[in-house]
Amino acid sequence: MSNSTSTLVLGAGELGIPVIKSLAANAPPNSVLKVLLRPSTSPGHQALLSELHTLNVLVTYGNIATDSVDVLADLFRGHTTIISCVGFAAGPGTQLKLARAVLAAGVPRYMPWQFGVDYDVIGRGSPQDLFDEQLGVRDLLRAQTHTLWRIVSTGMFTSFLFEPSFGVVDLEAGVCRALGGWETAVTVTTPEDIGMLTARIAGETWDGSGVVYTAGDTLTYGALADTVERILEKTVEREVWSVERLVKELKDDPQNGMKKYRAVFGMGKGVSWPIEGTYNFQKDVAVEGVESWLKRHLNNQ
Repeated sequence: MSNSTSTLVLGAGELGIPVIKSLAANAPPNSVLKVLLRPSTSPGHQALLSELHTLNVLVTYGNIATDSVDVLADLFRGHTTIISCVGFAAGPGTQLKLARAVLAAGVPRYMPWQFGVDYDVIGRGSPQDLFDEQLGVRDLLRAQTHTLWRIVSTGMFTSFLFEPSFGVVDLEAGVCRALGGWETAVTVTTPEDIGMLTARIAGETWDGSGVVYTAGDTLTYGALADTVERILEKTVEREVWSVERLVKELKDDPQNGMKKYRAVFGMGKGVSWPIEGTYNFQKDVAVEGVESWLKRHLNNQ
């Protein structure tokens, strides 16, 4: 990368903050780091502005949900790299709108919000209908050559395995459930590690476009239950949620986002990959696995 660069991060949430912190910590001389935020007068927003100021991060304002492609393109124009940390919560159509705005602005490099599963492998028509839009973004980026792009496939956020509403691990109840079966595998990475790895990738010279994989851990649900028992030093109740069950539950409640995710992960397609093929393994970058995350989580309670 040139010494004169301008990076714009979209969003400052659960993933945006780790990305911003890692970029700020490794910012090259004469570079500019900005974040795009929605206008707000809330106390939380003021605290965020103070933190960003401490990191020497500039703030620009826009509304990704309501601004048009043309308005967003005007905001994006002139930046060297744009990294989107705006996820599915922004609503359907947002990912395609952002990609179109980036291309319309002629931004040289783009890292879209694709932090998650391997959408190419999953394909269209999966239980999680939001994934189809992600494939639309990939089609859009692959159909052009002006903007280089890097997609970072990270698997599930590590913490999501232990989210009670997701249902896989309920630490309080002492229950571990397998989505699909005990041999079904899942890849996970912590937001902190995703932030660190994304900043590293953004700081490199890109000789082309493509998908990069990360993994804090890749493990089966059986291995996950074993890990939980080892850390808790007690036997946990084990239950299998079969694909048939997950699909039926979704059919009975088709708008339930959590049930969409369960069905996708239960099918086990495109949701895991070998650690040996990941960016962090090949670059020998230390990341946090499930066992380490769980120990840290329990110690911080």
